[in-house]
Amino acid sequence: MRRIEAISAATTFGVALGVLPFMAHPLAAVLAPLPLALCFLLLMRGRREMLLPTLFFAGFFLGAASSMLPPTQAGPLTALGERLRGRIDTIPFRSSGTAALLKAFLSGWREDLSPEVRAVFRSSGASHLLALSGLHIGILYTILSKLAIVTGNSPAGRIIRSVLIVLAALVFTLMTGASPSIVRAFLFILASETAKICHRWRDPMKVLSFALMTQLVLSPRVILSVGFQLSYLAMCGIFILFPIMKEWFPGKEWNPLKKLWDAAVLSISCQLFTAPLVWIRFHSFPRHFLITNLLAIPLTTLTLSFGILAVIFPFGWPPKAAEWCADLLLKCLEIISTM
Repeated sequence: MRRIEAISAATTFGVALGVLPFMAHPLAAVLAPLPLALCFLLLMRGRREMLLPTLFFAGFFLGAASSMLPPTQAGPLTALGERLRGRIDTIPFRSSGTAALLKAFLSGWREDLSPEVRAVFRSSGASHLLALSGLHIGILYTILSKLAIVTGNSPAGRIIRSVLIVLAALVFTLMTGASPSIVRAFLFILASETAKICHRWRDPMKVLSFALMTQLVLSPRVILSVGFQLSYLAMCGIFILFPIMKEWFPGKEWNPLKKLWDAAVLSISCQLFTAPLVWIRFHSFPRHFLITNLLAIPLTTLTLSFGILAVIFPFGWPPKAAEWCADLLLKCLEIISTM
């Protein structure tokens, strides 16, 4: 079979053309299943040379038919988000700002954030931290992977660990409204953990291609979302440019300077791929993105980690640690915003 990257690219180009306003037509909803059925027949007959053109037309008809679909309704798990926010409100923080920040980080609820806090995040170039994205579910994935070590390293234990991680990521995705970047991150986790169970090599670009094609098939019009576009562009930067720039510093992995370099070039890789789209759509560019990400992302990780502990144990040191990290994060962003 052709490489998954080519299959995903053909489908993506087809969807991108199909979602254009003048392409929408009721007939597309009737014709959409036909190219997909043709793909199956071609595979069964070994006619793989026709697979990419057929997938392109399948993507086109899916995109054109998507305008006929009803708007997505809120899922049943969104009620868990409300319960989580209620739980956070019961934690005895000294400042209500900490609870508001945790609700934004853990459930995507930003209504309780003060205008001053919003302005600090915006002026320091850290607004992306307030919008739930792959960064947040990536942090959650890291925490879950550490906690799930208790299942052991036996074959059964590893399978149980992967299943628990995928289920927890799915609940978080649905609970927070399944934004495009969160869905992308969940599909990454699903592909990664499936590869672990099947003992397959997890090639980053294959995982990216699988997630892209799956997300577009499930929701073709998501390709119009800026969050979706930025999310995949950022991942392209990480998978394509970051490995090259990472090797420019010839140090050991445990070297603190090497770790600092890796964090810096990771941020630069993302910005180089997303900056053109940000400039086209918003006519702006975060001047202090490097120092913001080097300071804010580790502090956000700590705030999230201690925040989760505070939700589970709303007494003693976890709430104090979460509040201390949240205060330090805001102070750092305030300093950056004045630069």
